[in-house]
Amino acid sequence: MRHFDYKNGELYAENVPLRSIADKVGTPAYIYSTATFERHYSVFADSFSGIDALVAYSVKANSNIAILATLAKMGAGADVVSGGELARALVAGIPAHKIVFSGVGKTSAEMRDALKAGIRLFNVESLPELRLLNQTALSMNKIAPIAFRVNPDVTAGGHDKISTGKKENKFGIAWKHAQSAYAEAARLKGIKIVGVDVHIGSQIDDLAPFEKAIEKVGELIKRLRADGHTIQSFDIGGGLGIPYGDNNKTPPPPAEYGAMVKRLTASLDVEMIFEPGRMIAGNAGILLTKVLYVKEGEDRNFLIIDAAMNDLIRPALYDAYHDIEPVIAAGPNFTQETYDVVGPICESGDTFTKSREMPSLNDGDLVVLHSAGAYGAAQSSQYNTRPLIPEVLVSGDKYAVIRERPSVADILKTESIPDWL
Repeated sequence: MRHFDYKNGELYAENVPLRSIADKVGTPAYIYSTATFERHYSVFADSFSGIDALVAYSVKANSNIAILATLAKMGAGADVVSGGELARALVAGIPAHKIVFSGVGKTSAEMRDALKAGIRLFNVESLPELRLLNQTALSMNKIAPIAFRVNPDVTAGGHDKISTGKKENKFGIAWKHAQSAYAEAARLKGIKIVGVDVHIGSQIDDLAPFEKAIEKVGELIKRLRADGHTIQSFDIGGGLGIPYGDNNKTPPPPAEYGAMVKRLTASLDVEMIFEPGRMIAGNAGILLTKVLYVKEGEDRNFLIIDAAMNDLIRPALYDAYHDIEPVIAAGPNFTQETYDVVGPICESGDTFTKSREMPSLNDGDLVVLHSAGAYGAAQSSQYNTRPLIPEVLVSGDKYAVIRERPSVADILKTESIPDWL
């Protein structure tokens, strides 16, 4: 569910007309709905009522501290993959004991920060990382709680660039080496084994891969306990997809996912940890943009908007689909046009969609790209010296800018010319 609807022929975010935000904040801009974030979190968390569970929101999906604070008030934990994300989660009020640290390339400095904060656990992805974590913990007179991220070699579908659970992916301990990795961890004085972690991918629209992964890890937990290890938690990661409006298979609702997890883990006696990101944030945000020009090409028409691939890279990076709608609804006798929707960046890859049928639009019209709350602002850049765009959080009839648009002068202040020039 998303709280972006037409009222009297005009698109609103909750009770705020998008046109008023465009007038005050400018375009392009990301607009988020508090009500959608809250609903999505509640629906997901409620699907695990009755079992011991931690919902650790995946910060990389949308890392703005206002979003993290919104979820912290609802009881969310955090899954972080860098020292910067750890700092964001703590500043936003997420307790350290609800934070798990994932990622294949943790540095000693990041480990120190996490150990100092007292996070819940590290999801360790390799033996070299395990050994460095042990050394770092011992140097601080601390014990690092860990779960190994194991790679179950489960194909989960979706784009190759967001697949993480196959043996050729860089993530996790190879399945055949899992028990020996736990054996080594048990011998290290700075390490405490507490669980098992698995994450098979993103934008998954079928429960079958999750079921296969849970069954495999369930058997591994039994073997690890037989080896003498204490396994208290099972982190199943995230990955549940969302509808983007491209008429592909609709992902299963969280209630079905939760019922499956409960059924398959009932006999394991573990705390379940979940790391949803896209499912919480994706449909809670839109990209608001303005038509700069309607250009008639030789064999197609181009809708040139003021947003670009540096603002939302998903279409260029993943061939991702986003619904596109005008802010002012088309009248009853509107004409349909076919457009390539493109941005101003000097690359042909700066294309949001090709041959999209839409109501006829004119220079200056406002449009929105839906389902942009996850991996939109978080992946944005200042390519072409285009300033990062504002992020705006709406709550009811109120809104606030939660990330300002820097000026070009602000960007240039971060650079300098050497004295020999």
